[in-house]
This record gives sequence, structure tokens and C-alpha cells, in this order.
Amino acid sequence: MQVNLKSFKQKAKKHEKSFKSFLSKIGRKPPKDLDKNAPVIDAEVWKEVDCLSCANCCKSMSPTFTAADTKRIAAHFSITPKEFKEKWLEYDAKDKDWVNVSQPCQFLNLSTNMCAIYEVRPADCAGFPHLKKKKFVEYLHVHKQNISYCPATFKMVEKMMERY
Repeated sequence: MQVNLKSFKQKAKKHEKSFKSFLSKIGRKPPKDLDKNAPVIDAEVWKEVDCLSCANCCKSMSPTFTAADTKRIAAHFSITPKEFKEKWLEYDAKDKDWVNVSQPCQFLNLSTNMCAIYEVRPADCAGFPHLKKKKFVEYLHVHKQNISYCPATFKMVEKMMERY
């Protein structure tokens, strides 16, 4: 299903506080069947959300580039990891991470919302939005952040609130 980014941002802003409160609540007292139900809810979410109609993550966030990511992507461009970092990344001293130097992501095709390096993209991108992690509660801090950026995360929390 197509994502209307403007509408999503309005909904996210309106519900952010209650969704974060809900996630904090299940963090303190997780339902016994949470990890069993998370993949089921995840499957429902992806029937309703089309990433390519959104790409808000690529437009407004930066993945963390690991050493393995940097090496793999640099090889894709036939350059050294050092050259790759110099051209496209910056070091975030606060978080001690390598991140994109610009937003939206320099590898995002804005007319198609497709990634130019999809086959070799960073692991952070490949796992985003991290909805199917084995221990859902261990990623609550990530989900709290992503509610405002990712319609799939928003939908996941919305569906969990209906169930729990």
C-alpha cells in the first residue's frame, strides 16, 4: 500500500507520545507471547506498507556504517575503504560511528526511492526497521525512535496496542 508521507508525519506527531508510553509499558512488563506475536504482526504490517512509496528512512536518517560495510561498498566502487569514507561519510565523534555526510542518503534515487547500492547496502539498512528481532523488548529504544520516521514501525506499534 502506498505511503502518504505528509499524512504519516502528521499521524506520527499526533501519536508519538502515546506510542512511546506504550512501548515503555511493555518494556517494564512484556506480554508473555510478545516474541511469538511480533513476527505475525510484522507480516501483517508489510501487507499494508510499501517501503518504495516512502523511503523516509533514507531521506531523513543515516545508517551506521561498520568496517565490513565500508569495505564491501568500497569494493563495489573499486576504491579503498579510506577513499569511500573521505567521499561519502563523516565520523560522528559523539556516537563513535561512521554515518552519511548528507541527507537524503547519497545512494537514494529520489525519483524511484530505490537504493543505488541495494545489493551491498549497509547491514543497518538491510535490517531496518528491525521489527523481527528475536527479543522485541531489547529493541524498544530503536522502535521508540523509529515511530516518527518509519510507517512500518508506526503500524507495528499501532497493531500491538490493539492486541495488548
